[in-house]
Amino acid sequence: MINRRTFATGALAAPAILSLSRGAFAGQKLKISHQFPGGSITEGDFRDRLCRQFAVALEKRTAGALGADVYPDSSLMKVNAQFSSMRKGALDMSFYPLAYAGGEVPELNITLMPCLVSSYTQGQAWKTAPIGKEIARVCQEKGIVIVSWIWQAGGCASRGKRLLTVEDAPGMKVRGGSREMDLMFKEAGAAVVSLPSNEAYAAMQTGSIDAAVTSSTSLISFRMEELAKHLAGGGGKSYWFMFEPLLMSKAVFDALPKDQRDAIMATGEEMEAFGYDAAKADDKTVVDVYGKKGVEIHAMTDDVLGKWRELARKSAWKDYSAKSENAANLMKLAIELAEKTA
Repeated sequence: MINRRTFATGALAAPAILSLSRGAFAGQKLKISHQFPGGSITEGDFRDRLCRQFAVALEKRTAGALGADVYPDSSLMKVNAQFSSMRKGALDMSFYPLAYAGGEVPELNITLMPCLVSSYTQGQAWKTAPIGKEIARVCQEKGIVIVSWIWQAGGCASRGKRLLTVEDAPGMKVRGGSREMDLMFKEAGAAVVSLPSNEAYAAMQTGSIDAAVTSSTSLISFRMEELAKHLAGGGGKSYWFMFEPLLMSKAVFDALPKDQRDAIMATGEEMEAFGYDAAKADDKTVVDVYGKKGVEIHAMTDDVLGKWRELARKSAWKDYSAKSENAANLMKLAIELAEKTA
């Protein structure tokens, strides 16, 4: 792993650091941390597979000068510590649900805003649209580089009654996945519980939550079908689309030679097609997995989503836009893109 003790102390500008030769980084291994279950390059959670494929492709692209080791299941670092650690240069990379960083950077809460992104086509368009460029700028200012852009659709697993419509929500304890999702559910009359997706199984098992809203992939990987009686969503139609990119510490990134920086970005872009194909496949797989367990499947209809969107507009969207001028601008840009890609 690259030695970065001086990076976190603000010494990046020192000529001794910036003048390091390519040879100083030869054969180095970046560390990629994530919260999802581990597997292999061909089997398991696609987010883990993407990280492993990235590592192999990066090593090949740099002729062995730079590679990566993958640490799944929060084995290197707890989920909530990863973003701040990358900002400090204490962690190289993470496949990270960006809205989890909303406590540190409130603008990033827009990356899991209920009913804002409604399709993969729309999510993919963020990368080159003004909204995506602004998100990338905000991340850069906070010490983070977006390496791969990946969006995921999600659904809701519940252990007692279903949580499909707005009318189903009152009295239920729900894990929404972001502050903004929680605001929508509160508006609907639910109680909300904040926790990362890898803690949802235990929370549902103990009764701390009645329902968990998360990506299709996490609904599969964290085996929620073992506890659930109902699944709302699947098939890629949802009020829940989350931006889960592969991120890198800007301090670490900037200290690398240009050819290695270019290799990282090229490899990251190369991974995006795999990520989107895998996310879409899991939207279908989750229905099969839950159906085989006897879980009752409830499809999201346009009418159901329309009622959730109306609720989201007057709760989460309104609250986020009022936070700051920058937040209001980001919401404006996101809505403009949504209208173009509807």
